[in-house]
Amino acid sequence: MTTESIPANAGAPRARATWRDYLSLTKPKVISLLLWTTVTAMFMAERGWPGGWLLLVVSVAGYASAGSAGVFNMIIDRDIDIKMARTAQRPTTSGLISTRSAAIFGGTLQVLSFVMLWVWATPLAAWMSLAGFLTYVVVYTQLLKRNTWHNIVLGGAAGCFPPLVGWAAVTGELNLFAWFLFAIIFFWTPVHFWALALMIKEEYREVGIPMLPVVHGDKLTVAQIGLYAIYTVVLSLMPVFFREVGVIYFVAAAGLGAWLLVLSWRLYRHVMGGHKVERRVAVPLYLYSMLYLALLFVAGAADRMVFAHLL
Repeated sequence: MTTESIPANAGAPRARATWRDYLSLTKPKVISLLLWTTVTAMFMAERGWPGGWLLLVVSVAGYASAGSAGVFNMIIDRDIDIKMARTAQRPTTSGLISTRSAAIFGGTLQVLSFVMLWVWATPLAAWMSLAGFLTYVVVYTQLLKRNTWHNIVLGGAAGCFPPLVGWAAVTGELNLFAWFLFAIIFFWTPVHFWALALMIKEEYREVGIPMLPVVHGDKLTVAQIGLYAIYTVVLSLMPVFFREVGVIYFVAAAGLGAWLLVLSWRLYRHVMGGHKVERRVAVPLYLYSMLYLALLFVAGAADRMVFAHLL
């Protein structure tokens, strides 16, 4: 990494921070899918409308907790973010927001989230939210990200907690179906993230992050993507056999899963054929994987609402 690749103004204050800069610390684009799985899990748990007040509380608290995790991730990764073109202008790396201010902001969000869930939802929801925060900040960002290519597999568990938060907020407990939702996201995460990592592996290589494509190359990565895609699809169908969901979910899960496998196979065949990773084969999988998860959870909510009297 040469000094020319680091923006001249990185690390130096540009101007006074606004609320938009603090909002960007929370990684709102990332949070949108996390909140989606939280809210749809609430509908699944209730098998109907979970209530406007509870929905508002969990949505605000869920955003605050996930946002707090994003803030502390930026603080911890400031030294590598400043070297990467796509992250060099984050408020923490540009100097627009100091580490102290960001830490106060992130800590406040986490306390607010925990208190809201404890008081207006359930204690279990509060603990699940805190567990997701700690998994992302401590397990993934601090312990795994810079030390092993298994980082996204194990650390990715942080993104599995939102549906548990939503479910616990409604029922005060976690049943087998809730843990299936956790497992689906756990095995989906590598498919989603490694498709992105393939496209930006050189950035990770330059800053010394041992992502799978950097450590073991493209061929093993696409093979692992295919394997995890199969795991994801199989797990997504398991709730049907436990009679937690019915035909609406089954048809949706089968159709959505089939296309996920097709896109994974296309990427696998392209790379195994000796070609370099190209955006035209990696981007469709990366983008579709987000749509896949969003629609799968919608199907679960719709199915349990429609067939509530049969379950």
